Amino acid sequence: MRAKLLQKAVGPWPMNTYVVICEETLTSAIIDPGAEADKILELTEATKVEAILITHGHGDHTMALEEVKEWTDAPVYLHPKEAAHFELSYDIPIRDDQLIPIGNLNLKAIHTPGHTPGQCCFDLGDGRIIVGDTIFVGGPGRTWSSEDFTLTMDTMQQIVFKWPDKTEFYPGHGPIGKIGDERTDFEAFLALGWPKDLSGDVLWKSV
Repeated sequence: MRAKLLQKAVGPWPMNTYVVICEETLTSAIIDPGAEADKILELTEATKVEAILITHGHGDHTMALEEVKEWTDAPVYLHPKEAAHFELSYDIPIRDDQLIPIGNLNLKAIHTPGHTPGQCCFDLGDGRIIVGDTIFVGGPGRTWSSEDFTLTMDTMQQIVFKWPDKTEFYPGHGPIGKIGDERTDFEAFLALGWPKDLSGDVLWKSV
């Protein structure tokens, strides 16, 4: 069955939080409770929240985590590298390719390091992937060192751009994108190369 996916922009930046719903069992998962817990909980639509999934540990993705957990009593899933880096507590460690059951659905975790060391995406299994700050329309997530950017580019080549062109990605900020719409600019960027010290906010197209 196809998951019901709800999205809400929360916080001052804003940040996209998501709720994945299994309509057969009326269960759900909250992904990235960044702010405004009351608005996030409204999205759960009287379902039982079975999991709180964190793509990565930056504050704009986790500021409402404690409040949401208190209200739902749902286990928090987080990659151990994120827990260590950001000093966050969690209940269930995320590992690459892990299947996370939500009612009759299975979400697959995909480890996509670069923006942060333990960042993960969540594949809904139907051509939609929630990507956190892995990739946005026009470029990758921000990095803070050349080593992080090199890791990001490895993630792009080995994971993200191996997804089919029709794959829709749902980022932590901004609009939904499609891999096929990004591929030409990404491949052009890759072919041109980049300075060894490149990091920060990078776009596939400079103009």
